[in-house]
Amino acid sequence: MNGNNAIANNLKQHTPKSVINVAVLGAESTGKTTLCRDLAAHFASPWVPEYMRTYLQAKWDNEQLTCTWEDLLPIAQGQIELENKRAMQAAQLPAGQRYVFCDTSLFELMVYSNWYYGDCPLALTQAALAHHYDLILLTEVDTPWVADDLRDAPHERDEISGYFADQLSIYHKSFRRIGGNRQTRVMQVAEWLNNFDCV
Repeated sequence: MNGNNAIANNLKQHTPKSVINVAVLGAESTGKTTLCRDLAAHFASPWVPEYMRTYLQAKWDNEQLTCTWEDLLPIAQGQIELENKRAMQAAQLPAGQRYVFCDTSLFELMVYSNWYYGDCPLALTQAALAHHYDLILLTEVDTPWVADDLRDAPHERDEISGYFADQLSIYHKSFRRIGGNRQTRVMQVAEWLNNFDCV
């Protein structure tokens, strides 16, 4: 698949009504993956890895190339396919475990597209704004930056985090900031989720 044949139809979100979906967004190296793993372990529920990392790591390993505009829609399709699959798995679990914790979302991909390219593919923007999450978390920049093959902005994390908050507000996406150590983060999110009327 290339960047020209992903359309809004194959970027649709399919989350069963019985499932509470949580999106964890934020600047690079702010603990998003760790938080999703920890929450999944705490609730014995599925989590959705960041597909972009898998996709771009393979591209780097095989070609020593980084992300381009043409990669955005294939990444978006891979992300939502994985999210939809995990959401269906969560729906089969007992009550109290029907959560899916998403390490990023199409909204994050849209934000980064606009940050790096000053634009975003229309199908991606439409899908990102249409998708719904019961809880959106924005990770605080209070964890050490850890270098890897893909990360490139150790000194821009605060600025990018502010841009995320602005974009979430502009598009009327309610969110909560989450910070602190691993245990503090998990306990705070668990408290929020346990107070959900729909849980």
